[in-house]
Amino acid sequence: MNVATDYRAFFQIFRDIIRTMHSHDHLDEVLDLVVQKASEVLHAKGALLRLLNPETDQFEVAAAHGIGENYLKKGPVSKKKILFEPGCQSRVHEITDIWSAPRVEYPQQAWDEGVRMMLDVPLSIRAKMIGLIRIYLPEKREHSDDQLDFLLTVAEQCACIIERVRLYENQRTHYFHMAAQLEKMSSLGRMAAGIAHEINNPLTGIMLFSTSMIKKTTKGDPFEEGLQIIIDETTRCKNIVEGLLEFSRNPSPEKKIHDLNDIVTKAIKLVENETQLRYIKINHAMSEDLNPLLLDSNQLEQVFVNLLYNAIQAIGEKGEITVKTGETPLHQAFVAVSDTGNGISKDLMETIFDPFFTTKQDGTGLGLAICHNIVHNHGGDIQVTSKIGKGTTFVVTLPYN
Repeated sequence: MNVATDYRAFFQIFRDIIRTMHSHDHLDEVLDLVVQKASEVLHAKGALLRLLNPETDQFEVAAAHGIGENYLKKGPVSKKKILFEPGCQSRVHEITDIWSAPRVEYPQQAWDEGVRMMLDVPLSIRAKMIGLIRIYLPEKREHSDDQLDFLLTVAEQCACIIERVRLYENQRTHYFHMAAQLEKMSSLGRMAAGIAHEINNPLTGIMLFSTSMIKKTTKGDPFEEGLQIIIDETTRCKNIVEGLLEFSRNPSPEKKIHDLNDIVTKAIKLVENETQLRYIKINHAMSEDLNPLLLDSNQLEQVFVNLLYNAIQAIGEKGEITVKTGETPLHQAFVAVSDTGNGISKDLMETIFDPFFTTKQDGTGLGLAICHNIVHNHGGDIQVTSKIGKGTTFVVTLPYN
């Protein structure tokens, strides 16, 4: 078969691939289709698709076709091993000697599978490699420049589709999470209001009675310690109830035109004494290009004070907090609060905005839930990223009205 005929065959099959991929909205289905068709068009033994995990800097198996289970059980491949050659993310790499090629991690396994040659086709977007399709061939072959260029062109299209599907899945996951969160908040708010009102009156009575009794005790009286415990625990319960009432009210913001930098600066001043006592340095980088926003300054100040106190508690002593304001590429204002604290583990990240969730011994678990409500009542969003041992960053984004 001559090169021109091969080219037409490639074009026909990959046109079908791209058309089909555009109609899929689940990443797994897209990846399975890519490896299946890549194998078929080259009459290969199989194909393996790895995607780069940016957190680990390793290429992990995401889809496979026609390759044995033993081969697939092998672990991820380091980014350094795949990208050791300059320009490898912009060309198809032909591996004709699988025994001596540095990028072939398991040559014996490949040989046992009947593989005699491999093609590594990079999946790149804007010169950035996001993955790799490895095609396993049963014999050594010569490929024309047209064939290799066409493989690369199709791979670029595949990379764009993979990125689109990834974005869609992330947005869909975020949407369903937010919908569930709002429904949970609404239900808990109604329940909290009823509970708080029922508990508030007896707590007030206990507080008044205990305070009156402790005044009548003398120093060293055995009842003094017990009464103080009652007062302390009742005070803690009242704080929880007040938080419940505030959470349940979820008042609509009374918006006026404000300078976001002024609100953030005021919040920083309110926590300065605490940071000085703990030897914590606050760095701030305020953008001078922010336009005024329509905000409830009191509510937003509450959000930033809460985030700053959380950062202080995460650090404990001797650390740094960085507060930054600016504008996102989507033309929204943002405030980022970063700390050098212990960080938040991945299994807790999905629950930190849930009411009553807390890792603090004396916390109510309502602070971030209230912040979440306030920001969303302003039409904004609040996101968090964290690394254990390195710190946490909360980012509040607010739209220009």
